Amino acid sequence: MTNPLPAGSLDGLRALVTGSSRGIGADTASFLSEAGASIVINYRNKEARAQKLVDKLNADGGSAIAIGADLTDADSVAALFDTIAREWGGLDILVLNASGGMESGMAEDYAMQLNRDAQVRLLNTALPLLAPGSRVVFVTSHQAHFVATAPTMPEYLPVALSKRAGEDALRGLIPALDEVGIGFVVVSGDMIEGTITATLLERANPGAISARKDAAGRLYNVSEFAAEVALAAVEPIPADHTRYVGDVSDFVTN
Repeated sequence: MTNPLPAGSLDGLRALVTGSSRGIGADTASFLSEAGASIVINYRNKEARAQKLVDKLNADGGSAIAIGADLTDADSVAALFDTIAREWGGLDILVLNASGGMESGMAEDYAMQLNRDAQVRLLNTALPLLAPGSRVVFVTSHQAHFVATAPTMPEYLPVALSKRAGEDALRGLIPALDEVGIGFVVVSGDMIEGTITATLLERANPGAISARKDAAGRLYNVSEFAAEVALAAVEPIPADHTRYVGDVSDFVTN
């Protein structure tokens, strides 16, 4: 996938992409880095994988560091932003990409902890580092964004409900963000081929992703969707603060 951002267009800017050691987060971080932004690669427990990406971005002429953090832990989040403040002095782009809830062995309310509570904590903790003109991007799915009006796969429902709760909580902060000149946009897309969520859904319900692909006509792959997330960090914010990726006709009721 060709980088949608021109080379040098983000020179001097600093970005944090949560959950960026792989998948959509990694490709988003790569697009931002190639455009000139300094990048924080955030990971929970895959340090080697995160460092490998950092090494690649730096070898390609970028400026990147890896910082581990458990986003559901307030102290860990505080340490993340303390390190960013010490290393770079602030942030210009915050991409809230990390999500989950289908993993095994987690607490019963883990999806809500990560997809709602942690997202609000992240943004509130980041605020002192975000200057006027900064941009916050929240990454979600159509299945979550439209969960109140369109049915979704039963296996995904707890994640969808928690991500919609996170989106609603973050949207509640828009007036305060507007007051200090910080932009906020939601990027919503269909199921993305090649993500861990798609893999787990297919494992729990064989054929679910192929059925969704047949219904939608096509599904974006990781790199294609990451390109849309990267664009959301710089393009004008829609009036409803939502950037829809792909067709939403299956989710919108007349």
